[in-house]
Amino acid sequence: MNTHTKSEAIHPPAMTGWLTSINAPLAKIGMILAISGLLTLVAVVFYQVFGRYVLNDSPSWTENLAIVLILYVTMIGAAVGVRDAGHIALDSLTVLLPQSMQRYVELVIYIAICLFGAAMAYNGWVLGWSVAPYLMPNLHVTEAVRYIPLAVSGVLIIMFSIEHILAIFRKAEVVPSWH
Repeated sequence: MNTHTKSEAIHPPAMTGWLTSINAPLAKIGMILAISGLLTLVAVVFYQVFGRYVLNDSPSWTENLAIVLILYVTMIGAAVGVRDAGHIALDSLTVLLPQSMQRYVELVIYIAICLFGAAMAYNGWVLGWSVAPYLMPNLHVTEAVRYIPLAVSGVLIIMFSIEHILAIFRKAEVVPSWH
């Protein structure tokens, strides 16, 4: 085994290509939006508690906004977690397999994640469309706002899973967005 092959076995090359050039900034933007949403969520809940216990007049819109923000933070954060391989994995089981089998198991996992993302995108779209005519109380925006993060996250999960599938075939590594 020559040194080049040993180096690749230890540190596979970084994934490159047009999909990576799209996915990497999308994941970074998604993480920034999720962190911003989390900070906004903390501020909204703080304002709700302050209004309830200090002003004795709790704003009525804060609870609905907090619920919507939780949906955005969790769904977009979960999609970014797929790209950055931050999701819960069974590494302890796959590590026990031979190197050649590990690739196949990872491939099956990312195909399953891709299918799950497709189900999320489709069902988020269908559910959002079905409630679009109705308004959320106190926020006066369409109920579809609750389902947008599900559909968007599903599409992102599909894109990020495809990138991982291509990386498996190229024997490359998807570099996390925060690298």
